[in-house]
Amino acid sequence: MPKILLFALNSSYTHTNLAVRCIRKSLTAQGFCCDIAEFSIKDKKRRVLEALVNADADIYGFSAYIWNMRELCEFAANLKKLRPDALIVFGGPEVSFDCEEILSSHPYIDCIVTGEGETAFVTLAGMYADGDTLPRIIDGGIYAEFTEQGMLYTPDEMNEGSRVVYYESSRGCPFRCAYCLSAMSGKVRAKSAEVTLAELAEFENIDHIKIIKFVDRTFNFDRERAKAIWRGLLSEKYTKNYHFEICAELLDEESFELLSLFPCGKIQLEIGVQSTNPDTLRRVDRSPETKQLIENITRLHKMGNMHIHADLIAGLPGEDMVSFAHSFDALYGRCDMLQLGFLKLLRGSKLRRDAEKFGCVYSDEPPYEVLATDCLTFDELCRLHEIDELCERYCTHAFMRSMELIMSRYESPFGALNLLAEGFCTDGVRVTELSQPRAYEMLYRHMHNGDDRELSELLTLDFLTSQKLSPPIIGGYELKRGEGDLKRSFMKYADEHGITYFAPALEVREGMRKYVIDRRNMKAFVYDNGFVQM
Repeated sequence: MPKILLFALNSSYTHTNLAVRCIRKSLTAQGFCCDIAEFSIKDKKRRVLEALVNADADIYGFSAYIWNMRELCEFAANLKKLRPDALIVFGGPEVSFDCEEILSSHPYIDCIVTGEGETAFVTLAGMYADGDTLPRIIDGGIYAEFTEQGMLYTPDEMNEGSRVVYYESSRGCPFRCAYCLSAMSGKVRAKSAEVTLAELAEFENIDHIKIIKFVDRTFNFDRERAKAIWRGLLSEKYTKNYHFEICAELLDEESFELLSLFPCGKIQLEIGVQSTNPDTLRRVDRSPETKQLIENITRLHKMGNMHIHADLIAGLPGEDMVSFAHSFDALYGRCDMLQLGFLKLLRGSKLRRDAEKFGCVYSDEPPYEVLATDCLTFDELCRLHEIDELCERYCTHAFMRSMELIMSRYESPFGALNLLAEGFCTDGVRVTELSQPRAYEMLYRHMHNGDDRELSELLTLDFLTSQKLSPPIIGGYELKRGEGDLKRSFMKYADEHGITYFAPALEVREGMRKYVIDRRNMKAFVYDNGFVQM
């Protein structure tokens, strides 16, 4: 039997690779010897190459995606020089299309597995063991036994490592978005609610795992199945945090009722909006109706017990700067995180084939990100990247009060962030390079409204309730430490109202008003003939 090593190169230390575990399960079930080598793109290259070479495998399987293809090719080229007799096999979405082109430009790749690899890799390993002539391309197609696959993580893997594990309860997607490869994955196949809940229960034996992230493209494609799983997860025996990517338009009243019952923080929902421009949505084969979508996202956010993450994509056909600003403003404040993504023209996607139709210029190298369209110039896309960086830094809990004040002064949240981006550009400063104290100072510098003591105090409160450091003096104003009488009054108030606090962590600060700050629990209370949480 050949010795097989499956190689995963993840984008972060917190990630795990499901694909190699799926294939390992199929291989070991057929009696093949199979190990996994899992690294991050942040690991030292020499260390990774050393592990690959020392494995001395007969067959190496590389799991290829747009974000690791360049690094995988470098490792494969060097591995081929050091282990010339080894069979190097690439699989994954990045190599499932344009296979002949990839093979001709990467001579160190011996074989490509397209589609789902569980059956195809077993076939390939069997042919190798029998001494048969191996194909250069083998089509994995659809893996029929996916729903009976069972737990993919071994006991050793589950007892050490990441706080986040990835879990797959369905494959495929009912939608046909022109930029996405899931549109080509055929009919959705899903594990039953009972099987899913039983497998999730197995993670309860591992304390260090905190988040179980479903990789299903549309978790609630089957509304009744989704509700059955959510209903099961309401049980106290399920203690983890669960992340789902959902279609908000498919939520019915019972779905809202169930989701409202979860304790705070147990559920995270990610919702792909992409655009609110009807013409753009039609051109990417999505529904042009977004009114119900926005209403449902707003309703979920107002529940207050879940983290709601909404996505937009810059660079879609027919979307210019004004249109994108409208999409941004339609979502801002209606979710906990608004993420700006940038269109990537994936191999095999419909939008890549139609790139010339909307004047799209994109990078030849993965991740094939859009550089310009007939509606967005390169400079405008660069500005959107800057706004994305500002959004990631400032539109968070760490700046909650100050950003709420700033946004109340502008008709357009996008316009406010665009103004902030202009200020940073004038200064020649990147927000990603700033220390946290400096980030607070820079926000005041560019967004203050004259002699702005109100903004200064809110920035200081945000700093005190999110950072362990002493706050900088912002705008020339300082919240000075106050007398202990107010602290004692607050402790009495908290005891009467059932507010949990940690007395040594309470600080009294005085400025335009008097504040009690609970630095342990990251809360602030203002005193005005009584205490009110800010």
